[in-house]
Amino acid sequence: MTLTDPEELAAWMNASGEDRLHRRMGIEILEASAERVVGRMPVEGNVQPYGLLHGGASCVLAETLGSTGAALHAGPGRIAVGIEISATHHRSATSGHVTAVATRVHGGRTLATYAIEIADDEGRAVCTARLTCMLRDAR
Repeated sequence: MTLTDPEELAAWMNASGEDRLHRRMGIEILEASAERVVGRMPVEGNVQPYGLLHGGASCVLAETLGSTGAALHAGPGRIAVGIEISATHHRSATSGHVTAVATRVHGGRTLATYAIEIADDEGRAVCTARLTCMLRDAR
């Protein structure tokens, strides 16, 4: 399953209701398939007290993209639930946007794992994350 039409993807992302974390943080999905998901997030509004991009915000971006890919991999009638995330923060970002690329590392019947690289507007590495999702039948 691949969502390439932005309206179809927006409908899929908003299927669970209006109050979604990715919307509060300004996360936009730019491209999505089971193999690769690309998205971006503004730094402004997602900073810690020193004005630097919050590490937790990077994790939310990583989990949003990785979970989207895992859900697409799982397919209709199945769900993806994050069970483990790790992140290494390489440098800070103080303005602009960060862009993330989630690439599937493993896609099985019960687990999917994604490597997520987050970079600033200059293409410098901000964070590298890894997310594993459990895939289950929807109830």
